[in-house]
Amino acid sequence: MVRILWVDDEIDLLKPHILFLATKGYEVIPATDGNEAMDILEEQLVEIVFLDENMPGLSGLETLSLIKNKYPSLPVIMITKSEEEQIMEQAIGSKISDYLIKPVNPNQILLALKKHLQTKRLVSETSTQNYQQQFREISMSLMDRMDSKEWMDVYKKLVFWELELASSQDESIYDILRQQKDEANTQFCKFYEKNYIDWLKGDEDKPLLSHTVLKEKLFPILKEGLPTFLIVIDNFRFDQWKAIQPMVEEFFRTDKEDIYYSIIPTTTQYARNAMFAGLMPSEIEKKYPTLWTNEDKEGHKNQYEHELLKENLKRYGFNLKTTYHKVLNAQYGKRMIDNLSNMLQNDLNVIVYNFIDMLSHARTENELVRELAEDEKAYRSVTQTWFEHSAFMDVLKYLSNKKVNIVITTDHGSVKVDRPIKVKGDKGISTNLRYKVGRLLDYNPKEVFEVKDCTQIFLPKLAITSPYIFARSNDFFAYPNNYNQYVQYYMTTFQHGGISMEEVMIPFISIKPK
Repeated sequence: MVRILWVDDEIDLLKPHILFLATKGYEVIPATDGNEAMDILEEQLVEIVFLDENMPGLSGLETLSLIKNKYPSLPVIMITKSEEEQIMEQAIGSKISDYLIKPVNPNQILLALKKHLQTKRLVSETSTQNYQQQFREISMSLMDRMDSKEWMDVYKKLVFWELELASSQDESIYDILRQQKDEANTQFCKFYEKNYIDWLKGDEDKPLLSHTVLKEKLFPILKEGLPTFLIVIDNFRFDQWKAIQPMVEEFFRTDKEDIYYSIIPTTTQYARNAMFAGLMPSEIEKKYPTLWTNEDKEGHKNQYEHELLKENLKRYGFNLKTTYHKVLNAQYGKRMIDNLSNMLQNDLNVIVYNFIDMLSHARTENELVRELAEDEKAYRSVTQTWFEHSAFMDVLKYLSNKKVNIVITTDHGSVKVDRPIKVKGDKGISTNLRYKVGRLLDYNPKEVFEVKDCTQIFLPKLAITSPYIFARSNDFFAYPNNYNQYVQYYMTTFQHGGISMEEVMIPFISIKPK
């Protein structure tokens, strides 16, 4: 039975309410003043406190302060005749859970109790019921022949339910969602493989892709003439955007929430260079050979992003003042904040944040980080914590009262891998776990998306006999040598480079100050 401590100097007048609550399974422990209330709390366990404000001796606010100092997590609801705004504000400032004004009817009190004691359970039960209703709808969609936009809608629904059910007390329903998401990923990979080459040829039904997204989404924003900040968070998934969205919307309104499709390989070298250049990788290599480094060559693969962006802008007639900043550590991020007033004088400022990509790699290599981000829920939680305390958040706060346009996007996402696929190759084979290119590749063609002619997908040809192969869904490539050790090391890590909803369907968000 839930025990309520009700503190009121006119407690005898509240007997009808106390009897009503007893019929609903609540036990009320009465107290007539603050001192008596504190004595009861010392001796008895209660789940919630009802508190009057106007009492002899200790006032309600003084009692509230004592309770919160000693029992900070104990919910306190003030039930009082006082309608003074000052008292309401003081109560809220003292972390009151709720504020009810007398006279109150019994059902108001019952609602307040359910709100503060049963919200988690009720939300969990309702979410479970609602997902069960939509489970069939999503399953039917997966059996249809969907286009790229319909796939985006399905993915958005799955992400919505993933976040809704993350705190569900019914673990079995979350398992059902995971199974449905796995099935969706299997079907999505088939869809992507079937259509990808046609999209690159110019198919009318193609989605926005890495090399077209800036032209279609950013360039119209630049024409508005306001200072624009393009914020690129490396390896940023759509579910991670939804996780930080409430914090962003404390200062901004979401103007447009789009999803675009990453090209493959879903890696920084290919996808981000393509995004900035507005060209596919082989086109960059041909048009700007000094700005492209093949992966079998020494050197940084993304060192010319600003130059590629400037060339892209120039091709479409933009003559803009631009800056480019790559934030690799907190110190640089903080120094950049001091320069924001100067950056407002530019037409376009690009800021690249690498934290999430570094987190993804650190999770593979560091046991402590692996424990901190052991699953999808924890991975999102670490993202939220980073964002809340990052220099990125400080940048947004600074810009929230400026007349600017802000775009938040990424180059690719990542997926948690759990199925090893054997592959062999010579020493020059690429090291990525989700795609391979190199000579003498040996693999089962049925287990991969195989592209023998790299010109079909506009990727550089590294050798005459160098096909590209891509892992699907939650697969990852493993070498036969030391196979078990290799698999154990990389199992359940977050990887990118292949084909999955999480890697391919990624956010492109436009926000404006409120």
